[in-house]
Amino acid sequence: MIRKLLIAFLIVFLSQLCFAQTFDKTKLDNYFNALEENNKFMGSVAVSKNGDFIYTKSIGYADIESGIKASENSKYRIGSISKSFTTVLILQAVEEKVIDLNQTIDKWFPSIKNAETITVQHLLSHRSGIHNFTNNKDYLTWCTEPKSEKEMVAIIAKGGSDFMPDSKAEYSNSNFVLLTYILEKELKKSYSDLLQERIIKRIGLKNTDVFGKIDPKNNECRSYKFSETWQVEPETDYSIPLGAGAIISTPIDLTKFADALFAGKLLKEESLELMKTIKDRYGMGLVQLPFYDKIGYGHTGGIDGFSAVFSHFSDGDISYALTSNGTNYMNNNISIAILSAVYDKPYDIPDFSVYEVSSEDLDKYLGVYASEQLPLIITVTKDDKTLIAQATGQASFPLEATGKDKFQFDRAGIVLEFNPTMKTMILKQGGGEFVFTKE
Repeated sequence: MIRKLLIAFLIVFLSQLCFAQTFDKTKLDNYFNALEENNKFMGSVAVSKNGDFIYTKSIGYADIESGIKASENSKYRIGSISKSFTTVLILQAVEEKVIDLNQTIDKWFPSIKNAETITVQHLLSHRSGIHNFTNNKDYLTWCTEPKSEKEMVAIIAKGGSDFMPDSKAEYSNSNFVLLTYILEKELKKSYSDLLQERIIKRIGLKNTDVFGKIDPKNNECRSYKFSETWQVEPETDYSIPLGAGAIISTPIDLTKFADALFAGKLLKEESLELMKTIKDRYGMGLVQLPFYDKIGYGHTGGIDGFSAVFSHFSDGDISYALTSNGTNYMNNNISIAILSAVYDKPYDIPDFSVYEVSSEDLDKYLGVYASEQLPLIITVTKDDKTLIAQATGQASFPLEATGKDKFQFDRAGIVLEFNPTMKTMILKQGGGEFVFTKE
């Protein structure tokens, strides 16, 4: 028996030693230094292996106005990652036979269209057909004001149905707001109390809760957008997203949550399998997040100027989380860099060298561009020394000069390459290249 234990210990020790030799922490630090020095990202990350933290990093400010730098205890709104927590609460109640996945929601919400055929399971897997209220044109005009359950249900009911229940899947925050109310009704406690009792205290999370008004003195971050400088964003009131997006947390806590969830500390194995079962891109509170030949399970989130992601990879027992309160870059690129460092894959430290242009230099690019490959019209204008692009029906975005006739918008991974002589423009995004011609 002793010999077997020694062999097992040596195997674990040697695997960790091998990992330590390949993980280049200094290069990853330099990667984040480049982001911070060029105002590309403010936020925090954490990575664990076999339940132990192997990397944490925080850059930028939690509150620019007060000069408070971000730390590993800075709390960020995590948006739709809240759905993973809500799903755990629902499935715990299912295991206790308090809630039935096949129960139709007319029991609680008779005013919702198709309520007599929509089940709890349909809500969890985005198969209800209930319209997503955050897609409403007027959403941003009222999202900062508190709403009662009665008001929110009325808003959701007014939105109607986008498709017949279970005929397909379509993302809808409305589903998880309703799931929040179901939890509160059936377990007779507030969502905040349920979160504390059933997840936070159970696995020892120190910086996770339902958010209120942002309080920088309580290590809570404000969120920002970048337009020449970082500008503070409005705050969504917690009463609106609830279990769809009203949790505040840190990457360390999110990584602990992932480790606990996939180690079976929060749910039975069959419940976790339900969460991981993907149909039409969605599981229950989880989605697949691939990296090379590896498949991670987790979720992304975004609310106001905040963005976040967490994932767990069984290959290597790796959990990873990123939270941001300001980004002027593609967060997916950051995730790829971190996972590349973890799995010893190649990645580059980005070069943000500025290519100087004058206002007059930009004149040759101005105009309206159309493509036979895409049903988009892109209008290119300028504001002094900054080139501005706007696609049909979308907000305009500033372009940064990176070389002769070459511009980019890092946040969306867009590159525009102009040929003024040929009056053409090539749009590059997501691996695709599309030719546009000036009209």
